[in-house]
Amino acid sequence: MSETLERFSPQMRSVLRIVAALIFFAHGSQKLLGFPASDMSPDAFTLSWTAGVLELVGGGLLIIGLFTRPVAFVLSGLMAVAYWMAHAPQSPFPALNGGDAAILYCFVFLYISVAGPGPWSVDAAVRGRR
Repeated sequence: MSETLERFSPQMRSVLRIVAALIFFAHGSQKLLGFPASDMSPDAFTLSWTAGVLELVGGGLLIIGLFTRPVAFVLSGLMAVAYWMAHAPQSPFPALNGGDAAILYCFVFLYISVAGPGPWSVDAAVRGRR
């Protein structure tokens, strides 16, 4: 069974990247575009607005798998900063401070920055043409 599942490891990297990026992208579109509807509407060039830009643009780039490694690395850092600035001061326990998703995003994006985008990506298509 292990050998059979191992064959799909590269494709599952792509699936992980796409699904995580889609959910992440939604956070940016909520902050900057008001969709899905939200009370969040940060002023331009504030910290929250900058995070929204990174979520929207970075999430979009990860969805298609373009510049995957550097973008994932930057987004991993964004989530580390978000955790330590917004969540950790509330409580040392992620289950209580609401930082579970920030931690998970941080390490998923860090993994993607090291492991790469998988075969279903613009990066892989460009690499295949060379």
